[in-house]
Amino acid sequence: MQEIKIEENLDERMDAYLSKFLDISRSKVAKRIDSGTVLVNDKKEKSSYIPKMGDVITIEEIEDKEMSAEPEKMDLNIVYEDNDVIVINKDNGIVVHPAVGNNTGTLVNGLLYHSNLSSVNGKFRPGIVHRIDSYTTGLLVVAKNDTAHEKLANQLETREISRIYYTLVWGIVKHDSGTIDAPIGRDTKDRKKMSVTSYNSKGAVTHFKVIERFDEVTLLECRLETGRTHQIRVHLEYINHPIVNDPVYGRRKIIDDTGQCLHAKRLGFVHPTSDKYMEFDSELPQCFTNIMNEFINE
Repeated sequence: MQEIKIEENLDERMDAYLSKFLDISRSKVAKRIDSGTVLVNDKKEKSSYIPKMGDVITIEEIEDKEMSAEPEKMDLNIVYEDNDVIVINKDNGIVVHPAVGNNTGTLVNGLLYHSNLSSVNGKFRPGIVHRIDSYTTGLLVVAKNDTAHEKLANQLETREISRIYYTLVWGIVKHDSGTIDAPIGRDTKDRKKMSVTSYNSKGAVTHFKVIERFDEVTLLECRLETGRTHQIRVHLEYINHPIVNDPVYGRRKIIDDTGQCLHAKRLGFVHPTSDKYMEFDSELPQCFTNIMNEFINE
């Protein structure tokens, strides 16, 4: 369930506002409103309703019936697999699961061809315990059955899963380590972006450590304490060290079309059956090192 608290009187209809907020078509929003999966102050309203300050809009998360997640043969970089989990090293440019307008060629499609997956997240996100952006590379754990999924999801909620990322950022980070504690929510000016804001936001904490400083950029290790959408990208932009080659939050020149230099390098969790702690490490991908080498060789 998604909740939106309106903090000012709006001058547009609810269907128009939610279309921008959810980044889906106005007609699809209207269908949701008509079906009763969108409520205002726990009551059903018409699409033409004008939200007022203090209103609370609740949106039930439903799957688009027009979407399908069909098995597709795909090369998967599997680091570890047993009867309960798959640890995969995701390649650059691969979307994790289907969404409106993108229901083929995702990691889920490839995983469904390879194995049975848990049903906890429904038929369009089977097995997905946590996700990373399409142009973020690196490690993910996927659940093959519901029991494993529920145990891993509980570890994620209680912050017991360790997620370490490497990223290359613009500028010289002066402090050897630090913590960014700043709430993240939908950007009020651009609904496709996230930002540090107090408006409809949730707490977000990222810890960072300098690995190496170059002339123009710094290689950082980041540890997620929370897992908000685009968290590392938003937090690093917030402290004026945006990620190199990030087309959305980078604010600097784009070097190539491989996306942001952000890699999920290490992943640790307690195995849902054996109760043993497992940790995995992955090398920086070529798309990352190619860009980093440009600064090393200068």
